[in-house]
Amino acid sequence: MDQFRQIGKVLGSLNSLMVFQQDIRVNQRQCCLLFDLFTIAFHGIAEELKQNLRYEEKHTKWNALEHPLRELYHVFKEGEVYIQQCMDNKDWLGKVISLSQNTECIEFHIHNLLSCIPIVIEAIENAGEISGCDQDEILKKKVILSKKYEREWMDPKLFRWNFGKLYLVSQDICNRLVTVWKEDRWLLQEAIRERRSSEPGTKQEQRLMEFLLKNFDHNKPSDGKLFPSSILVGSKDYQVRRRLGSGSQYKEVQWLGESFAVRHFFGEIEPVIPEITRLSSLTHPNILQYLCGFSDEEKKECFLVMELMSKDLNSYIKELCGPRRRVPFSIPVAVDLMLQIARGMEYLHSHKIYHGELNPYNILVRSRNSPDGYLQAKISGFGLSSIKNFTHRSTSNQNEAPVIWYAPEVLSDQEQPESASISKYAEKADIYSFGMICFELLTGKVPFEDAHLQGDKMSRNIRAGERPLFPFSSPKYITNLTKKCWHTDPTQRPSFSSICRILRYIKRFLVLNPDHSQPDSPIPPVDYCDIEAWFSKKFSVEGSLDPAPVSHIPFEMFAYKAMEKERISVNFRDRSSESGSDGTSGCGDDNGALVDDPFPVAPEKKNPVSSEHTNKKLLLVKKTTDAKANKQPGTPKGRALRPPQQTQSARSLRMHSESQLSVVMSPHRRRTSGHASDSELA
Repeated sequence: MDQFRQIGKVLGSLNSLMVFQQDIRVNQRQCCLLFDLFTIAFHGIAEELKQNLRYEEKHTKWNALEHPLRELYHVFKEGEVYIQQCMDNKDWLGKVISLSQNTECIEFHIHNLLSCIPIVIEAIENAGEISGCDQDEILKKKVILSKKYEREWMDPKLFRWNFGKLYLVSQDICNRLVTVWKEDRWLLQEAIRERRSSEPGTKQEQRLMEFLLKNFDHNKPSDGKLFPSSILVGSKDYQVRRRLGSGSQYKEVQWLGESFAVRHFFGEIEPVIPEITRLSSLTHPNILQYLCGFSDEEKKECFLVMELMSKDLNSYIKELCGPRRRVPFSIPVAVDLMLQIARGMEYLHSHKIYHGELNPYNILVRSRNSPDGYLQAKISGFGLSSIKNFTHRSTSNQNEAPVIWYAPEVLSDQEQPESASISKYAEKADIYSFGMICFELLTGKVPFEDAHLQGDKMSRNIRAGERPLFPFSSPKYITNLTKKCWHTDPTQRPSFSSICRILRYIKRFLVLNPDHSQPDSPIPPVDYCDIEAWFSKKFSVEGSLDPAPVSHIPFEMFAYKAMEKERISVNFRDRSSESGSDGTSGCGDDNGALVDDPFPVAPEKKNPVSSEHTNKKLLLVKKTTDAKANKQPGTPKGRALRPPQQTQSARSLRMHSESQLSVVMSPHRRRTSGHASDSELA
């Protein structure tokens, strides 16, 4: 209850701030959308608490809500800081450059909110199943909740129609998610034009505002030139603070009241302008943002202005892993970093940009001011390949043992005498490198540092299939995913979109089970990689590289939950009916075969809504099997969980629950049940 009260305080603070929402000069529409989502989320959770729980049990049966609500509080708090930052009009031009081109509001704060809401709702449902003292009433609630996570709702349109408001993905919200960023760009252009006419300012400011207007207008074709570097270095408040890294190419500068990182290099500028233009158009909270570029053609020098980060991941891990601390991050923090890196790579791959040198030196981090040590991660080192040929790398020390981050197929290409000096890098090679980074995040060890492999021997052993060894205490539900990423066969490695879905669901498991660090901590009941194999087969578009929008996240987590419950039920029935059958491993085996879908999906999926008629028939078979399985005796100890004991009256109620469901359905389900036809939802 205290955590929910803290969330209410943050929302109250935002309410007072948003009285002056018309004064927000940068990202106004995005701030309004984020505030509206916070408000809807708070009231939706309040309604769920009121319907499922009893206030007098807040010190006992509400305990399972503490950790999920704490996570939601952190999401609200980070969103409040972002809105405050956008409302601060001091050094306005600097904020325009640093904030206006990113999608941090939608792709970071709203992403985190939509990932957290399903977890909080599930925690309320779990607590609601044990709320109260009447056993018959408790069983009724369990029956109602069991009907929620069924295949009839495992369709994006049906899910949005029935649960859209509760999970913050109603049609109105989805439409706003698509348009607010474009609206903010248009409003910002109007604000700059108004300022140019009303406040002439200095000649330098006029040139800068002209540059910003050109930078925001993607409809105008580029003339193939960057703006003169005098706009940057000639500014009266431009100041170099320090060099970044071991090379002299990167600098921290103060400009327009903001701190930036500047990449300063020399050479022919014209050939790299198309690359710079392309990089400047990329925007995601987990890739390093190239904000703007300036050049001096006479001096043949170029300045790329980027956002400033604290340090690279390699340096950060070295500082944390001292003599007394070997593991740099807690499991939740490590998984969160893995998810951020995977999301950044998912975005780059969707634009057909393959990194080729993904390693801890090229991942930059900074603190999120979290008491639990959470960081924000951004991928750097991609693009501008033509510059790498004649300029100094800021991370030159990464060349001490670069082979450990390269995929076996890349090492094989490098071994060929006829291959080019820079090997071709594909999507799956980046996924291998990601797996090696996950190993270091989870263990604090550089891959192979204990094996003392060097030079050709290391390359040969990696190509032969040698991989780092995880400590015995490492959680297998994470290490199995990592091992799939560094599989010798590139075709067996998952995509970054699949990795993101699995990691979000692992985060959900960790939040619902906060005692994950204990020796006897629970483990996931099924292998999430198996669920992802089913999900990708059913919902992914063949050949599509575009990552799903954040509005799809609640449905993805809902589908994972429904499939998890179904797999648990199938595994329980199999183990109960077949003596000596092991069923599916709770942790999974990285070389094992996937569990077959108990209700296979037909290849033809042109109309997923109409296919629900078939699924409903299959559900009737499943329900009948469930009823028979519940009559069977328990399984041997250690093989499967025994279902909860029920009284005779409870068993009777369970057997007749299907025919009497309309009597015990909640008001929300009674309102929505049976009111939409296939044609209405198509």
